[in-house]
Amino acid sequence: MKILVTGGSGQVGFELQRSLCLLGSVLAPTRQELDLTNPKALDHWLEQHRPDLVVNAAAYTAVDKAEKEPALARRLNAELPAQLAEYSAERGQRLVHFSSDYVYPGSGSAPWQEDDETAPLSVYGRTKLEGDRAIQASGCEHLIFRTSWVYSARGHNFMKTMLRLGRERDTLKVVSDQVGAPTPARLIAQVTALALQGVFSSPHKPEGRSLLTPHGTYHLAPRGETSWHGFACEIFRQALAMGEDLAITPERVATIPTTEYPTPAQRPLNSRLNCQALEQALGITLPSWQKQLALTLAEHLNYHRTL
Repeated sequence: MKILVTGGSGQVGFELQRSLCLLGSVLAPTRQELDLTNPKALDHWLEQHRPDLVVNAAAYTAVDKAEKEPALARRLNAELPAQLAEYSAERGQRLVHFSSDYVYPGSGSAPWQEDDETAPLSVYGRTKLEGDRAIQASGCEHLIFRTSWVYSARGHNFMKTMLRLGRERDTLKVVSDQVGAPTPARLIAQVTALALQGVFSSPHKPEGRSLLTPHGTYHLAPRGETSWHGFACEIFRQALAMGEDLAITPERVATIPTTEYPTPAQRPLNSRLNCQALEQALGITLPSWQKQLALTLAEHLNYHRTL
């Protein structure tokens, strides 16, 4: 089976290449090999390579920059998924796509359910929702995983930014009124691979059927919740426990409201995601965000200590 992974150089795409390699031959063209902003180039690549499964990890993720580049954000977040969904629908194939908590309005404090009303606050959120809807309307068998606060041992992300700042400064101010679950790219890729294995062994379900029945939209994030401030403090706590030399301690991280850290794009205050549907579909219990942070942090620190 040939598996196309778009966005293979990104955080999620990199991990997908590692997790899906046992399920088939993974094709992850670079930006030089395939310009995803060019619809004709994508059509030509698909016709030439004819992948049996598309896993779309490509996205325009620069949330603030999207406010000034809505056309490019729409191409990558909405039109690209629609094009991939059309390809998959025509061939009766499955499409896997990754979406965001930003499709929700961010109000209240209850975790969002997959069928809750959507009301994005930003260009990024609106274009991600357009992509979700295009896939859902395409008729292809699909899995849409909505996740939150993605980070990894590689790339640019909050964890790595906090480590850099924690080495340079002895005090910091971090937003404390946005709440969600930090989700490592590795967990996203592992769950994706599990969902695509196609068969399972469970006393409650007959063997030989698709893991996720029916196809549709699922939330994917670790258990628990925290604020960006809480996430930063836990990063510093764990890093210090792992022997990292930091100038800061968790006690020196001050809380600030979102209003004191204005950004071009409005952020949702409530990014909590209810993941019970995914856990029930796969017969799993998602791990805590703290344990996932420990694994990701150790991978990052150990890698750089060996350089």
